[in-house]
Amino acid sequence: MTSQIKVLLLINLQINKLITNKTKMKKTAVILILITLTISASAQRKKLNFNQDGNFKIVQFTDIHYKQGVPESKVAIDLINEILDVEKPDLVVFTGDIIWAKPVYTGLDEVFAPVIERQIPWAYVFGNHDDEFDVSRRELMEYAMKKPYCLAQKGDKNLKGVGNYILEVKDAENKHIKTVLYFFDSGTYSRIKGIKGYDWFDHSQIDWYRKKSSAYTSKNNGKPYPGLAFFHIPLAEYPLMKAEKRDPIIGHKDEDECNGKINTGMFAAMRESGDVMGTFVGHDHDNDYIGTYYDIALAYGRYSGGKTVYNNLGLNGCRIIELTQDKQEFTSYIRLLGGEKLFPVKYPDSFVAPKESK
Repeated sequence: MTSQIKVLLLINLQINKLITNKTKMKKTAVILILITLTISASAQRKKLNFNQDGNFKIVQFTDIHYKQGVPESKVAIDLINEILDVEKPDLVVFTGDIIWAKPVYTGLDEVFAPVIERQIPWAYVFGNHDDEFDVSRRELMEYAMKKPYCLAQKGDKNLKGVGNYILEVKDAENKHIKTVLYFFDSGTYSRIKGIKGYDWFDHSQIDWYRKKSSAYTSKNNGKPYPGLAFFHIPLAEYPLMKAEKRDPIIGHKDEDECNGKINTGMFAAMRESGDVMGTFVGHDHDNDYIGTYYDIALAYGRYSGGKTVYNNLGLNGCRIIELTQDKQEFTSYIRLLGGEKLFPVKYPDSFVAPKESK
């Protein structure tokens, strides 16, 4: 029995119950039930697939810092609506720090609404601020997961954080995996007394990634699938690109990176595994650059919110990532509110690693 037939039978069952019980429910209420059932079923059927031309497009929104009812946050919703209509992505990724005030759930509803209305699959990872308004990470993720078209997951409870999960992108026929997308909870603040600043990946997360990556590679006859990774706080390798003069770094680098002070080896694990082409983060509002470090692209999104917190880059925006099926490559650029495109790159062609000195 197909899922569509099941939906029709379920709808018919609900109607019969209403008639049999002679309820006083109004016609509009019945319609709402049917719409809800249809949307829910449709959301479950949503898959991530390359199109017939072999392309797959991702939009990354980050650091929206939304305040429900505050005029300064309107530009965030304007951006989301505009970008979705212009870019028509296959997947939307929110990389943390979405809400910046109570009421949390109402704010999330307003941020997610444009994506849901357009029936676009979307994913969510946490920043360091998401759970600072009396709602836990687990509660936030459980709430998001109930929304139509949400593909985010709580992930393995034995790992640090909430929201360590994987999404597969298959071919147009939905038969074969073509790309693997990793999502991580990069934490909040330092957990060690005497070390200030932000969090770093736990060994449990790194071990989990290694095992999953290895399993995918084995499944693909020893060849790593092209992969991307999304999280909030940058890796310790981000500032090393500039320090080691690994040009070009393309985009704005207008503040020092606020990465965790302890390097537990996530970058090394990704480089050794050979699948992750690029990592995409937020956190530092005045950075929107992309560069490469030992052949992995290290990228920021673009601050997507309004003037509810610091940001000095001007117009808010987002990062666009376009994948090509069966190729270890992607194109990317920043798109601003109003339509301007900045810093177009193609990985790996746009980046030339420096020659090693003898």
